[in-house]
Amino acid sequence: MVAVLCVPAALLAQKTIIYCGKLIDPASLQVRTEMSVVVTGNTISDVQKGYISAAAGDKIIDLKSRTVMPGLIDAHVHLENETSPNAQLKRFTQDDVDIAFQSTIYAKTTLMTGFTTVRDVGGTGVNISLRNAIRQGVVIGPRVYTAGKILSSTGGHGDPTHGWRKGLEATDETALTVVDGKDACIKAVRQMYKKGADLIKITASGGVLSLEKDGTGPQFSEEEIRAIVETAKDYGMRVAAHAHGAEAMKRAIRAGVTSIEHGTIMDDETISLLKQHGVWYVPTIIAGKSVSDSARLHPGYFPSVIAGKAISIGPMIQNTFAKAYKAGVKIAFGTDAGVYAHGKNWIEFVYMTEAGMPPVEAIKCATLNAAELIGVSDKVGSIEKGKFADIVAVDGDPTQDIHVMGNMKFVMKDGVVYKNE
Repeated sequence: MVAVLCVPAALLAQKTIIYCGKLIDPASLQVRTEMSVVVTGNTISDVQKGYISAAAGDKIIDLKSRTVMPGLIDAHVHLENETSPNAQLKRFTQDDVDIAFQSTIYAKTTLMTGFTTVRDVGGTGVNISLRNAIRQGVVIGPRVYTAGKILSSTGGHGDPTHGWRKGLEATDETALTVVDGKDACIKAVRQMYKKGADLIKITASGGVLSLEKDGTGPQFSEEEIRAIVETAKDYGMRVAAHAHGAEAMKRAIRAGVTSIEHGTIMDDETISLLKQHGVWYVPTIIAGKSVSDSARLHPGYFPSVIAGKAISIGPMIQNTFAKAYKAGVKIAFGTDAGVYAHGKNWIEFVYMTEAGMPPVEAIKCATLNAAELIGVSDKVGSIEKGKFADIVAVDGDPTQDIHVMGNMKFVMKDGVVYKNE
């Protein structure tokens, strides 16, 4: 295993030729054999059939016995934290510095399992600093696009003060993203733009892992969501909407959001609206299964109000995914990493294929589709000339056995090899 933080300019200019025994092309849903990928600096400069000859000074990476694919993309992660039975207590015991240090571990774990790009959809705002540190080469991790903090209504799923006793007060900073009414929503979007967010995340409905009794009801009006979406568009940002209940999804879709996250209780009308408006669906099946298992198998892991929602809502997502896929809804790969232990993102592939999606289509969801959702399909998502050299490889063929995705052997991001077993 090789980890590189700072790379000399001369090394980045060196040409590297990767010999690929098999190469997955998500655009055509085909697996090509005996291919060569040429990397110059941090960019793919050529892709050719056969194992091309190396010139003097070229570096060869021999992956003839492996299946190569574009760097994977998880479009729904939370790099700041990880599930634990004392999650509520941590809000009162951890400083931003504590969160920052642990986030670097989760970021490295994510990269080493083949996810070279992620969309972090909400935390304390430390995720913006983490993104910057990774870009600067100070920290090892995937390429991060982040929402910074989540926008929530008062008492909503993203309100961090939910359940606090009288006498505890939110900071002015918290109040900026807990918003009610059109004007407050507009200001919150502008505030997150100012802080450096790449996108906006809202909690359109209640949620599971928050201290509210209803995990499905809508928590923003359609007018409020439309104000958020229009303001975000003005500032060049897209909007991701956490939503479990059907009414919340319908409001968000009609208001113009880019994606629905989770989408648990999705009815036929919602599916029709998703297709009509071209909105992406990010299922997070593993999140639903994980929280349900934690609640059922480990009594006391969650407060009772959370445990009840986890058991009732969590198991539903896989069937919803199957229904949406069969109906032709646009799907991008996302897992809600942090709700379960980081590094297990690949299990989502297993759940997707169990529900009827062919393995190569699931891989497309985690490459081309996720790149299109984020708005970076010109940079990542496929192994093509001119795109970033984000390249990963496994032993075996995941189109025949999806479980091999859990044993990533080679990871290159931006032309730098971080793992080569």
